[in-house]
Amino acid sequence: MEQGHGDDAAASFDPLRPRLVRVAYRMLGSVADAEDAVQDAFIRWMAVDRAEVREPEAFLRRTVTRLCLDQLKSARHQRETYIGPWLPDPIVEEDEDADVTLPLMLALERLSPLERAAFLLHDVFGLGFEEVAATIGRDPAACRQLAARARGHVREARPRFAVEKQYGLEIAAAFFAASRNGDLAGLGAMLADGVSLHADGGGKRPAAARLIVGVAEVMQVHKALAALFRRHRSDLVRLTLINGLPGFITREADGELQTTALEIEDGKIAAIYVMRNPDKLKHLH
Repeated sequence: MEQGHGDDAAASFDPLRPRLVRVAYRMLGSVADAEDAVQDAFIRWMAVDRAEVREPEAFLRRTVTRLCLDQLKSARHQRETYIGPWLPDPIVEEDEDADVTLPLMLALERLSPLERAAFLLHDVFGLGFEEVAATIGRDPAACRQLAARARGHVREARPRFAVEKQYGLEIAAAFFAASRNGDLAGLGAMLADGVSLHADGGGKRPAAARLIVGVAEVMQVHKALAALFRRHRSDLVRLTLINGLPGFITREADGELQTTALEIEDGKIAAIYVMRNPDKLKHLH
């Protein structure tokens, strides 16, 4: 391929790359897989007659979405054989108005690939159903039904009230301090009655092998961790928003990073999401 031809393709593609990665990540929940899908789209972009493409962004969004739909079929099998709870790769975001929060990402996992695509393209990215139809290869009426079904499945995962960023980060800071200093009374006071703990180690690092639900069970885990933290340091790297939720990044005793994101409802922590799988943390380095 001539150098000039490749340069021309990159010049039109690169400004769109961040938006395309955003679409792909929300489809797949994996940073590496999203970047691979977008790179595959770029290879296809180099091969087409770009002069014939009237709307490059729409063309590339369709290409990326279709590549993601193909990938979701194998991803579903991978989730079924995954060791322990599965969480999407953590994305550090400074914008408190994240369009897809971590609980919503998990809810999207319960949808069929087509439902997921229709919901994201229409409800999150604001595309009309004609464009959604052109993207996923279904007629607009079918796409409207797919999005409506998806909306019903994910309704509970959408936050009722947005948590103000600074307030959320203050709770995250207090949670970090209490969990690392062994302040179990203070920790327990922050938790909602039905609190859940989701820890993704992927079989690569120690983590809870199942979803932990309820204050008593979550406190049992933190009692064990408090003893561990007394012997081994856990250093705070930064407080930040992770997939739209307040949380923090730490460097643990084994030298690896870890992210903790907190879902907050009515001033209490309703869910704790801990990412320990090093394969899903590489992009944070």
